[in-house]
Amino acid sequence: MTIDNKGEDCTCNVIHNDVIEKVRENIPKKEVLNDLAEFFKVFGDSTRIKIICALFESEMCVCDLSALLGVSQSAVSHQLRTLKSARLVRYRRDGKVVYYSLDDEHIKTIFDVGLKHITE
Repeated sequence: MTIDNKGEDCTCNVIHNDVIEKVRENIPKKEVLNDLAEFFKVFGDSTRIKIICALFESEMCVCDLSALLGVSQSAVSHQLRTLKSARLVRYRRDGKVVYYSLDDEHIKTIFDVGLKHITE
């Protein structure tokens, strides 16, 4: 199978210094871009996505998430640690039970934008 790239490759040799400089001034610093890439990697696991979806509906404990998703409590705990370290979820303790919820409304916004993009 041959892929036709006609029209996609630039055939000129002109460097547009004004454009390059404008972009260079406005693009975030390398460290910020690295942090952003790490943030989006968190969304790269379907179990974590399912946990996020569940937490849109209600705060839940590890036992409930495990039963809902059909995965071990250990697996849920592992994914929650990852989500917590990325500041996507938070927890509260009620006696012996620890309940997890989304950290803030930004997570729902980010998720909804991605979902809308995928379903268009």
